[in-house]
Amino acid sequence: MIYPKPLEDLVKQLQKLPTIGPKTAQRLAFSILKMPGEEVIKISKSLSEVKTKLNYCRICGSITDQDPCMICTNPNRSHQVVCVIEEPEDLLAIERTRQYKGVYHVLMGVLSPLDGIGPRDLRIDPLLKRVDEKNITEVIIATNYTTEGQATALYLANQLDSFDIEITRIAYGIPVGGDLEYIDDQTIGQAIEGRRKISS
Repeated sequence: MIYPKPLEDLVKQLQKLPTIGPKTAQRLAFSILKMPGEEVIKISKSLSEVKTKLNYCRICGSITDQDPCMICTNPNRSHQVVCVIEEPEDLLAIERTRQYKGVYHVLMGVLSPLDGIGPRDLRIDPLLKRVDEKNITEVIIATNYTTEGQATALYLANQLDSFDIEITRIAYGIPVGGDLEYIDDQTIGQAIEGRRKISS
């Protein structure tokens, strides 16, 4: 069946989203088609505002609608403890546990030589500068337990070794190959509580 062009275009656009194949895109497109007009307008407005009103915090690199972000400017957080994560969505996963009271640093990825991603492609230099200039006492490395995440953790530990700080790695409860985004809150909380020192 050949769809009308607006519907066909919508299906094609939806397929650009991660994990959305042709059939899922088609179902979503028809769901949108059945929605009241005002609901579709709200979705369209939200999509537009995500691109126009959000940016990255100049301190930690997380997604925010104010700069610096609410966590970096919160006086009730421990600014001496920095949790290093791969992506902004990992911050949300840790925050859901309500157990971590420090601040964050988002790398925006992991080291992956096969994909051409090296240290200069990540936010590693800003992390080192932050540790050097601020009164940081501990860096928690919370990269995922994938091959790339482990390699990134070891590289960071090596780079941070010259600073007089404690370097720890989340460990307990996070399975090998697991992504924080998909781990339950209790397990992430246990991983934060059970963090250990990491040697370079």
